Amino acid sequence: MAAELPVRKVILYKHGVGYFERSGDLAAGESARLDFKASDMNDVLKSLTVEDKSGAKVTALRYDASEPVDKRLAEYPFAIGSRQALAAFLDQMKGSRLEVKTGAGQTVTGVIFGARATAANDKGPEKEYLTLLLDSGELHTFDMASVTFVKFTDEALQRQLKDYLATLAVTRSKDRRNVYIDSTDTQARQVLASYMIPMPSWKSSYRLILNDTASLLEGWAIVDNTTGEDWTNVSLAVVSGRPISFISKLYEPRYRDRPVAELAEERALAPTVYAGAVEAAPPPPAPMAAMSAPAGGAAFARKSMRMAAESVARDQMESNVAVETQGRELGDLFEYRFSNPVTVRKSESAMLPFLQQKINARKLLIYSDRSLQNPMSAAEITNTSGKTLDGGPITVYDSNAYAGEALVETFKAGDKRLISYGVDLGTRVTTNIDSSQDLTREIRANRGILTTKTALQETLTYTIRNVDPRAKTLIIEHPLRPEYKLLNQKPAETTDRAYRFEVKLAANASDKFAVSEEHVYEQSLALLNLNLEQLGLYIRNKVLSAEGRKQLEAVAAAKRQINAIDRQIRDTDTQINELVKDQERIRQNLTSLNRVTGQQEQVNKYATELAAQETRLAQMRDRQSELRKQKAAQEEQLNALIEKVSF
Repeated sequence: MAAELPVRKVILYKHGVGYFERSGDLAAGESARLDFKASDMNDVLKSLTVEDKSGAKVTALRYDASEPVDKRLAEYPFAIGSRQALAAFLDQMKGSRLEVKTGAGQTVTGVIFGARATAANDKGPEKEYLTLLLDSGELHTFDMASVTFVKFTDEALQRQLKDYLATLAVTRSKDRRNVYIDSTDTQARQVLASYMIPMPSWKSSYRLILNDTASLLEGWAIVDNTTGEDWTNVSLAVVSGRPISFISKLYEPRYRDRPVAELAEERALAPTVYAGAVEAAPPPPAPMAAMSAPAGGAAFARKSMRMAAESVARDQMESNVAVETQGRELGDLFEYRFSNPVTVRKSESAMLPFLQQKINARKLLIYSDRSLQNPMSAAEITNTSGKTLDGGPITVYDSNAYAGEALVETFKAGDKRLISYGVDLGTRVTTNIDSSQDLTREIRANRGILTTKTALQETLTYTIRNVDPRAKTLIIEHPLRPEYKLLNQKPAETTDRAYRFEVKLAANASDKFAVSEEHVYEQSLALLNLNLEQLGLYIRNKVLSAEGRKQLEAVAAAKRQINAIDRQIRDTDTQINELVKDQERIRQNLTSLNRVTGQQEQVNKYATELAAQETRLAQMRDRQSELRKQKAAQEEQLNALIEKVSF
């Protein structure tokens, strides 16, 4: 039997892994055995290190293989099924030599010819029979009920049977795997093994006792032992931070498909079908971070609540909780190491105090959600502990009473955090957008494109009513919009999502707090598409430079000329249409008069009038053509003018 190395040190991290150290003395030639869950083996093989403090040599590490049982058993020339009869097994071994001993003391050796079993019926139970080909050439059938001993005479086959059964025994324990540390030295030695395995994240839980002079913060670490063995007097530490960790499949054997090679003349020809490409193959997935669900429960929860209640009951802040931890920076991480050895039984959890000291805390109100009328009771905590405070829930006590609960994320020494733990019903806040207007800040043009820069100004007013007979400090979290700029207020601090404004509220008083912001945006338009009214608005704008006004007025004048020609063209078109209609009337009259005798004089009159209209119509069409030429020339000049506009 290999020796087991007890756990000496445990370090738990927040991202779902734990560091373990085991050490112990081994006798000469003795191996050490480490016992793990099968699911832990990938992390063990990735992180296991072995140190021999006595100077002896560790020659090898070996461990239980993870080859699938079906694949391992398929290599044997036989198979043993669940509840399989002995006759069915022996029937698979036809041709093997077998030694049989009967109840009468007779020993017979022969070659297995076959074996069978009869089904149970009303006349009796199931019976099994074995038929051997004896060395004499006779076939002899044995009732297995009378056989007391069978043995394969082939030692190799006998070993295979033992190995087969041993494989079944190992795979029956699916959850445990062993790692062995071997050595060929003949002297005793001291071995230390360290590794990382998945563990539930340790959890932080705080109690904050608010006081006008100095507040007290008490921190508890909740750890869960899910390893399946006791931690007895181990050196325990918990680390705050989130280093990168992932699972790499090192334990499971990897098999590769190999192509079948054959000569071309051995293959029958077949048509080739080539699929069309749809998209490029996606990149291989990144390794996933190792995750572990935290186990619940804390062995000393009632004791903690009793101590917290006693602490609140006293006028002066006191505590009977013995906190003996040493904190130190580990790069971007922070470690709390418990000074005294810790014992945590398997499948149990422990609640251990890791922090208790006075801390700077200021009572505030926070207003963040404009859909609510009341702000939140809150506190501003400054980490004056000199240590990194791990994130977790905080139970708040104020005025010797339970005040609420909050949640805080991890923050470093010297940093500040706001926590809210209740609703302040003595303060009401309403909001209103008082004003919104557009102000043109800049007008410029280049190559026919007019660009304006416009500022949209908005003012949001917070109306605050404090109905309590005491002064308060309110923190307003105003949404931070990257495209907007503050105009009239300076925030006390800024987060990635909000400005924080600090407002002092007098007792039984109302106040208003206005926040003005400005959003500047650009708009581009083609000068050619602007009408005279739109151009006039830009020309009259005070922001426009004198040179810009001069150039835009020239563009407007050219557009007015084109508009005047347009009007003449429309008037000419109207006159031509009216004249054409009058000619149609005269032609209809002429047609009617030609059918009546004695109307020659009237016919001649209409003919003379029609001829005069034709002459006038030709003149008007000439005028129309001339006007269109003038318009085309004016538009060409306008385009050239617009192309040169620049200011």
